[in-house]
Amino acid sequence: MNGTHLVLRALHHGEERLGEELLTVAERHGTEPEVRHVAIDLARWSHEHAQRLAETGRHRGLDLGDASQTTSTALLSALRKDAAEAVGHRSEPGLVLLRDLGDLHVAATQNSLYWEMLAQAAQAAGDDGLLALASECHPQTLRQMRWTNTMIKTSSPQILTSL
Repeated sequence: MNGTHLVLRALHHGEERLGEELLTVAERHGTEPEVRHVAIDLARWSHEHAQRLAETGRHRGLDLGDASQTTSTALLSALRKDAAEAVGHRSEPGLVLLRDLGDLHVAATQNSLYWEMLAQAAQAAGDDGLLALASECHPQTLRQMRWTNTMIKTSSPQILTSL
């Protein structure tokens, strides 16, 4: 396994994880329309990225696995429901929202770093296919980061000063 395979594997895992976390946050904070709707849209991007990475991996002899989407869907749904119920019993949902947004931001930032590594490796190797993949997907990851950052900036003052 070469370094590019390692980055593809890490990025695939990171995009799957971010997509799952975005859906969890959408359900957990379903009473916040902007959070719910935007998080669902952003999760779709991550799932599309993971699918494209799995396909790219297959063409390069790397099995990144698609089974996780079918086998974990029911489990993830149950976990999201449990998490939403647990948060519903907390006295400070605003703090939970800030924590969730921070976790999403860190996950998106990590994916962004991997997209950058993949693009640099593709450029150095003259791999136009990998470079195109990174060039098409990375801007959406940057958009995920900007959304979480903006939500943190706009939500923090009200949440933190009302405690």
